[in-house]
Amino acid sequence: MRNGILNLAMATALTMALSISAANAQKKYDRGANDTEVKVGQTMPFSGPASAYASIGKTEAAYFKMINDQGGINGRKINLIQYDDAYSPPKAVEQVRKLVESDEVLLTFQILGTPSNAAVQKYLNSRKVPQLFAAASASRFSDPKNFRWTMGYDPNNFVEGRIYGQYILKEHPDAKIGVLYQNDDFGKDYLNGLKAGLGDKAAKMIVTEASYEVTDPTVDSQILRIKDSGADLFFSATTPKQAAQAIKKIAESDWHPVQIISLKATSVGSVLKPAGLENAKGIISTNYGKEPLDPQWKDDPGVKRYFAFMEKYYPDGDKGSNFNTYGYSVAQLLVHVLEQCGNDLTRENVMKQATSLKDFEADLALPGIKINTSPTDYRIHKQFKMMRFNGERWELFGPILEDAGPAG
Repeated sequence: MRNGILNLAMATALTMALSISAANAQKKYDRGANDTEVKVGQTMPFSGPASAYASIGKTEAAYFKMINDQGGINGRKINLIQYDDAYSPPKAVEQVRKLVESDEVLLTFQILGTPSNAAVQKYLNSRKVPQLFAAASASRFSDPKNFRWTMGYDPNNFVEGRIYGQYILKEHPDAKIGVLYQNDDFGKDYLNGLKAGLGDKAAKMIVTEASYEVTDPTVDSQILRIKDSGADLFFSATTPKQAAQAIKKIAESDWHPVQIISLKATSVGSVLKPAGLENAKGIISTNYGKEPLDPQWKDDPGVKRYFAFMEKYYPDGDKGSNFNTYGYSVAQLLVHVLEQCGNDLTRENVMKQATSLKDFEADLALPGIKINTSPTDYRIHKQFKMMRFNGERWELFGPILEDAGPAG
């Protein structure tokens, strides 16, 4: 009898030991992850010429706080480590090295800006650290052949530019186009995409091109030069500060071209209000997400979840800002990827999950727009709708446009 009890106890202990061993064996971690947390690193221009984007980082931090308050992801809290890079590539390099080598993050997330992301891309790829959902849209951030560990979130500038070119050909075939673009990969990809969309008519239709540096105090001289060229359609491949300056200067100059601005500069609060809402009336752009203050979404479940989040976790934030809706959406996508990782929190698996997204629909995505990725196509956004600013808000028009062409 006693031997039977001992044998049963030993068998039970052995079974428990094997179960614990098996459970532990199923868990895989790289630096930056363990049973209780996942370290995520980010640099953001909380100061400097692109500080209008700072609210994106604040929204993302607030979203992860909400997730942590709800118990985290598979029992693990997200530890978001943020540093200010002031939109300076040398500063970004310094801070990203600190995130990887001192803080030992599992991945970087939403490093913001084409110059900053370009400055750290080779370093992160050499260290095999995911440069995940980079807030940059140059073609080089959707290039798995050359940069396997880099995955941009923003719509590819070349693709977006190509869509504008196709739109202009259809709606304004006789336009004389003047282009203002940022003198780096950000602006040049837009310009090249526009030319690709215009095809063999590009050389004739584009009458002038003017570039600016991000450190330039204004773009007034460029706007006057474009106006003097005789352009009647203005394409603005700019970031928020310069986009607002251009819109305002065009109005002050009593110039009335058709205006198309990049998706990255469509914030009503950060761009159009500073430029003057009346000055911005009629401007055209694209979008892939809902404008939460648009009355058509007042009963939308995803928009209601967004408002509830903002009310509790970022009450000082502008609920109508597309910087904040952007931050909400990309944070939601990272949470989905980490959920899909399960207990395999390795950098390899993070990239595997991020590059195998299937029909993911974010709370704030326009109806019918879904996210699909693959190991050979890292682009998050390939579907858009055109929109026009009516002086108060953006209004969508036309069908969903899907770009199936090459990334750049």
